[in-house]
Amino acid sequence: MSQDRELRFTYRQTREGFELFHHGRRATTLRGSKAAEFEQALAHGSPVELQQLMARLTGNYKRGNEKAARSHPRNRGR
Repeated sequence: MSQDRELRFTYRQTREGFELFHHGRRATTLRGSKAAEFEQALAHGSPVELQQLMARLTGNYKRGNEKAARSHPRNRGR
């Protein structure tokens, strides 16, 4: 599965800026300069880059501990 499908971020433009959604639930609202930067990224970014940007803006991105968690005893049987 490609990364853009795994992250499943969407957005909606509002009068104030942009609302970002993760799996259909609102994660954050961008206003002002953040909304302007996001709008520029929409014009120039690929879908995968936009998914990564939305992940960073909402704080929902990989934190580097995924490999350690995979080998934890409670996750070994999965």
